[in-house]
Amino acid sequence: MDIRIGELRSKKVIALLQEHHEDMLSHSPVESVHALDLSALESPDVTFWSFWVNQELAGIGALKELEKEHGEIKSMRTSNNYLRKGIARKLLEHIINQANIRSYKKLSLETGTMDAFIPAHKLYQQFGFQECDPFGNYKEDPYSMFMTKTIA
Repeated sequence: MDIRIGELRSKKVIALLQEHHEDMLSHSPVESVHALDLSALESPDVTFWSFWVNQELAGIGALKELEKEHGEIKSMRTSNNYLRKGIARKLLEHIINQANIRSYKKLSLETGTMDAFIPAHKLYQQFGFQECDPFGNYKEDPYSMFMTKTIA
């Protein structure tokens, strides 16, 4: 697996980001979709990674710095060809490792509440994430679940 910083302007990455956004819209109303667009993913407080297997895009993920010791997982998505092959686990391991390197004390995320998000909930729980109140600029929303994890 080749992990690259950036690649945001790659046609394959753009297509996966569009697929991600459209999928989120199919499960939640537009005001409850918090996926970042390309310009937001290029912000200096966001690091974006693309994961490649034999030159094929396997997944994407980002880490946004909310505060000096608090990061947020953003735009985590596995390509359809790589579902149930451990890519999401590797993405999450990489992002948690980066949070450790940055000396974050807390790592949080927002995800959906619909049944389609159950596999993500289970994965996050396996890594020690627990439900929490909204953080950052988020507000209570029936379509959003907030999770956080203390980083050792």
